[in-house]
Amino acid sequence: MASQADVPLAYRLRPSCLQDVEGQAELTDEASWFAAAIKEKRAVSCVFWGPPGVGKTTLATLMAESANMPFAYLSAVSAGKKEVQAVVSKAKSENRSYVLFLDEVHRFNKAQQDVLLPYIEDGTLILVGATTENPSFTLNNALLSRCRVIVLKPLDMTALEHVLQRGVKALQVQEQDFALADDALQWLAKASDGDARYALNALQSLFEADASRTWHLADVEQQWLRRQGRYDRNGDVHYDFISALHKSIRSSDADAACYWLARMLEGGEEPLYLARRLIRIATEDIGLADPKALSLCLDAQRMYEILGSPEGEQGLFEVVIYLALAPKSNAAYMAEKAARKLAKETQDLDVPMHLKNAPTKLMKGLGHGEGYQYAHNAADAVVDQGHFPEAMQEVSLFEPTERGFERTLRERKDWLQERRNQLRKDANI
Repeated sequence: MASQADVPLAYRLRPSCLQDVEGQAELTDEASWFAAAIKEKRAVSCVFWGPPGVGKTTLATLMAESANMPFAYLSAVSAGKKEVQAVVSKAKSENRSYVLFLDEVHRFNKAQQDVLLPYIEDGTLILVGATTENPSFTLNNALLSRCRVIVLKPLDMTALEHVLQRGVKALQVQEQDFALADDALQWLAKASDGDARYALNALQSLFEADASRTWHLADVEQQWLRRQGRYDRNGDVHYDFISALHKSIRSSDADAACYWLARMLEGGEEPLYLARRLIRIATEDIGLADPKALSLCLDAQRMYEILGSPEGEQGLFEVVIYLALAPKSNAAYMAEKAARKLAKETQDLDVPMHLKNAPTKLMKGLGHGEGYQYAHNAADAVVDQGHFPEAMQEVSLFEPTERGFERTLRERKDWLQERRNQLRKDANI
């Protein structure tokens, strides 16, 4: 058996009661439903969704212990149907329910998830799933309907400082000369980015490097690099960050837009993905209020393709600033949505005869193009003729704003309508 000193510090300091759990007040508060379940010795099927090191395993263990139920741990990375069935067989042979803690539950495919359903239904298993991925995307509805989804947040600085203080006291039992200066402890808490396990592993590494000293800030910075910020290129954090970037630009906050762009690039995001998103923003949120915006986005994409990282990324920052400060309009975007909706509703209507193509004598003989007015033959290139299907009324889909270049487009659109009205009036005299 390993000695206490050989056991990882994070494992040694795992809370033995709910009151010792840090950073999840919505679950640990006496008035919470989870605290009530623990007090009443009840175990419920649930899915803990949150980043690493926030207490998912601890909370599951506490629930199983309070309910006096056996606890089985499986990782969906390496386990499958066979391992689940083994736990089920053991539960049935003992004629008692098991708490099955399934780590990385999002790794199970649909068929593997379906295996769990009857055993959750009949009470053989109390499933506690742990995941860092959004369960609404990775777990099927049948499983979600049988589990309560619990969102766990990264630990804040205060919680992490408490965790580290407990860690220092535990290590001082082994070596009383070991200490961590206050500024070093605060730095390590911040560097851990909400992950208690990471913080305690870092602390243990300092202890193993030199247990008979007081570690100061400069020493800790040199010994332990700051953790990479929470970011993944395929998960919820990715979509939250791009949403923050998009909404900062839409709200004309150039400083915040630069910040979120930098966060994504520092997190390892693919710059060409960002370039594509900026092109989309230029058309959706700026549109014809500043037609130059789209061209600049395309130029920035081309710049990155030529220069690569890091030089090519400067063009992305230039474009983000330009887009944020440009006049905003979603008029073209809304026109697209309205036009697509109208097109689906009227897809059975034919092209008016005067707008049909007439490249052959036969087609001309059938009346294709008959009555078409060639706008360039008019003095001001304006004619009065219908361009929608004959069974439809004319519809205004593009409504320019009074911002940027769209003010000019609105004036032009209004003038064209007045001119057509006048032509119509003159034709009726």
